[in-house]
Amino acid sequence: MSGLLALLDDVAAIAKVAASSLDDIAAQATKAGTKAAALVIDDAAVTPQYMRGFDASRELPIVWRIAKGSIRNKLLILLPAGLGLSAFAPWAITPLLMMGGAYLCYEGAEKVLHKYLHSGDEHVEKVTHSDPAHLEEERVAGAIKTDFILSAEIMTVSLAAIPESNIWMEGAVLATVAIGITALVYGGVALIVKADDLGLFMAQRGRLRPTRALGRGIVKFMPTFMRWLTIIGTAAMLWVGGSIIIHGFEVLGFGWLGHQINNLSVALGGLVPWAAGVVEWSVTALMDGIFGVALGAAIIPLVSRVIAPLWAKLPKFKV
Repeated sequence: MSGLLALLDDVAAIAKVAASSLDDIAAQATKAGTKAAALVIDDAAVTPQYMRGFDASRELPIVWRIAKGSIRNKLLILLPAGLGLSAFAPWAITPLLMMGGAYLCYEGAEKVLHKYLHSGDEHVEKVTHSDPAHLEEERVAGAIKTDFILSAEIMTVSLAAIPESNIWMEGAVLATVAIGITALVYGGVALIVKADDLGLFMAQRGRLRPTRALGRGIVKFMPTFMRWLTIIGTAAMLWVGGSIIIHGFEVLGFGWLGHQINNLSVALGGLVPWAAGVVEWSVTALMDGIFGVALGAAIIPLVSRVIAPLWAKLPKFKV
């Protein structure tokens, strides 16, 4: 009997340790995922563009295919690569973060410059003049490629935010972040791309006048929502990309720019003591974003003429 009681005590102790570990994993995953929040916004803003022009019946299957490619990117490629870097080459994490930050700056700057230098109707793709199945394959492959870069940045930012621990804890936290963020992003994308269909259904078949009015409101609101989501996603890319580069310089021993931005934000925050924290954060984000635009614009020729052609030659991801 005493042996059974001892065994039960051991099982209870193991269960407590396991529960504590799960709590630690959840807490660290939440903290790490929060660090990548701006990238999540950008991911959610970019993906709906790949559904433009398709029949409504294909929207959710396309989202699902991209989501599967995204989770494969994170769990089968980026997670092992991140753990390998953490274990054998932690010095490479900051340079890789900076490379990803530079890419975000390029993407954001390219969108800003294209908005003001080109007509928005120049590159509208006409699905009716192409094979829909072939175009879907191209769109999905392109979306998964884009997701790979954003996912790499998300996983690297998350890895950098995890407190020093053993490889199993880091792996569990990164896996939790990968699954949680993928579900959040593509669940949100699915809701976004089907919101207008839901609104149309409510407007046409709603039994009550308020229901029909709400449906019409959703249909009218979604184009505005998508425009703002794109703006927010672009701003997030520039802010996060610039911030990553500036912080990376500080880690590498070149902290002059970061110190100047910090001094400016503190000085301006001191002018309004009752909102000093908000002002300091806003000024820092604005300066990071301005730096991101400048850096992105500077590297556009390099990316468009060298890196992008090489990237286009890589094998397409199939799901």
